[in-house]
Amino acid sequence: MVRKLIGIDLGGTTTKLAFLTDSGEVLDKWAITTDVSANGEKIVPNIINSITKKMEDSDHKIDDFIGIGMGTPGSVNREDGTVIGAYNLNWKTTQNIKDQIEKSLGLPFALDNDANVASLGEYWKGAGSKDSDVVFVTLGTGVGGGVIVNGELAHGVNGGAGEIGHITVEPGGFECTCGKKGCLEQYASATGVVKVAKHLSAEFTGQSRLKEMINSGEEVTSKVVFFLADNGDIFANQVVDKVCYYLGLALANVGNTLNPDNIVIGGGVSNAGNTLLQPTTKYFQENAFRPVRDSTKIRLAQLGNDAGVIGAGSLALRNINK
Repeated sequence: MVRKLIGIDLGGTTTKLAFLTDSGEVLDKWAITTDVSANGEKIVPNIINSITKKMEDSDHKIDDFIGIGMGTPGSVNREDGTVIGAYNLNWKTTQNIKDQIEKSLGLPFALDNDANVASLGEYWKGAGSKDSDVVFVTLGTGVGGGVIVNGELAHGVNGGAGEIGHITVEPGGFECTCGKKGCLEQYASATGVVKVAKHLSAEFTGQSRLKEMINSGEEVTSKVVFFLADNGDIFANQVVDKVCYYLGLALANVGNTLNPDNIVIGGGVSNAGNTLLQPTTKYFQENAFRPVRDSTKIRLAQLGNDAGVIGAGSLALRNINK
């Protein structure tokens, strides 16, 4: 009998779920809306109900499963299975997720930070699957990260390992939501790309569709910036170059500290592909110590939106096997 796992990727707007084999094959996947009303009290019950209903509607039985893993925003206590400070979920107080899910479903449950869990997914079945030392960077609404050393997630003494989004790339620069200034997150996230574009537009005097959009108050997204850069907009290319400079600099610092086999870039901004990868790699190589430059590679993630649920399955398996 195939041993099965349940993976949960909890997000601020959508929660992705999957049934997987213990070798990482996705058997079934689906998504539900994350209901953050009433201080997020409905989130975990909705997840439990969705899993139960999915089993009823398919040929899966609870006895087929050996564990559940979940990635979540916020500050995680892995031992207790609790989360606090996930403000986009309205979780301002400590949430006892492990107790609720284990009591309802009767399966061992493991919890970790969402960026760590996504990195486990890429490590297990994606761009880092052939290596034992991998750093994962996710460029989305914010910038997250996960560090895997000798096949194990690094958490640090207070869970702060892998906070790549808060590497300072511009001392005294844009103010970050963390209270610091000049964090990578303010320059290379989806919102950061737009912030860089608006900041640089004041000095640009040539012809540019991107500049026109900013001046006229049209909505600008990171996707638009990369699209215009791909289509020859000079100013958009300057913005992309600046973003990639900051990202390459931060990744060189990560490389110089850890010298992993691969640094894997994922998240929505990574959909820009080579338009992002090539200049980032150039700036990484300019700023990396030569032995690091010659051995650590910058790669794009392979699993897309499935990284979280696959990583959550991996987390469940590690929890059972530890």
